Amino acid sequence: MARSNDRPRNVLVTRFSALGDVAMTIPVLYPACRANPDVRFVMLTRPLPATMFHDRPANLEVVDADVDKVYKGIMGLRRLAARLRKQYDIDAVADLHSVMRSWVIDACMRLHGIPVARLDKQRAARRDIVKHKIDAVTPTIERYRQVFIRLGLDAPDTFTRLFDGSSAPVSPLVPPKEAGEHWIAVAPFAAHEGKAYPMELMTRVVQALSQRPGYHIFLMGGGKAEKTALRAITRQCRNTVSMAEAKHSFLDEYALLLQCDAMITMDSANMHIASLVRLPAVTVWGATHPSCGFMGYGQDVNNSVQLDLPCRPCCIYGEKACRLGDYRCLNGIDPQTIIDKIIQLVEKI
Repeated sequence: MARSNDRPRNVLVTRFSALGDVAMTIPVLYPACRANPDVRFVMLTRPLPATMFHDRPANLEVVDADVDKVYKGIMGLRRLAARLRKQYDIDAVADLHSVMRSWVIDACMRLHGIPVARLDKQRAARRDIVKHKIDAVTPTIERYRQVFIRLGLDAPDTFTRLFDGSSAPVSPLVPPKEAGEHWIAVAPFAAHEGKAYPMELMTRVVQALSQRPGYHIFLMGGGKAEKTALRAITRQCRNTVSMAEAKHSFLDEYALLLQCDAMITMDSANMHIASLVRLPAVTVWGATHPSCGFMGYGQDVNNSVQLDLPCRPCCIYGEKACRLGDYRCLNGIDPQTIIDKIIQLVEKI
């Protein structure tokens, strides 16, 4: 057990969801690991996001836990906390989630004298920004970094990208890229309607880009409904492939994105995954806004596509129904605006 004046040696880091929020831990966690080589970091998350932690530092272990079934409820979380404390000799906790699940684990650790630093969610500021009382909140990445600093750990802002300085991963799903080709990843989906550009408008974007010489479009998606929607686009557009047709891992996705020249994405997990491999993204914003703190790490806000409307942002996560009923923040975006952004970014014109 660590005393209050001791430097921690085995730090439990918790972030269970959502996928994009877990992805945002990497640009903070990896530099913290490398800046504190004498400290072991144990990243606790759900099974799916656990698979995105590739090319990780030697002093980082990733533990996945099914908190819906295996460690369900307070008693399950208590068992999980006890197991981790004993197995890894945990002497500090960096809570990057700060929700009821992580609070239970925090409480269990504190009962054993283990210090806990929690994410400041700036809930009051979030309420104020959607009421248009303030202009911005502290970026999530910076608030993650402050958690480690409060534990007395170095947390430099030095992240470059995954697989930086090492061989890029190879995937049988990624074809060879020919000289002069421009590869564009398109991720048209988001968790909520208020963040998703209408599919008929995105189809027009893909059609226009796919007709340009040398352009190849890779559509990103997963579930059954997404697969069906993307299949319809591939039937209408030349040089367009749906990655949803083949079961793939994060390593396959990294292998593809490392070959791409740009991505079109919503305010979604794909924006943050693009950031992990330093892929520039043209990001489409509707109900949410970059000033809400979720801009992708290292992404250029000048590549954002959004409308200046008095109702934006209306919510932090895009989950609320449009109060005006028409999602004009998304439907009002001209496809040509997105097309022009991509052409300028890729062809440097």
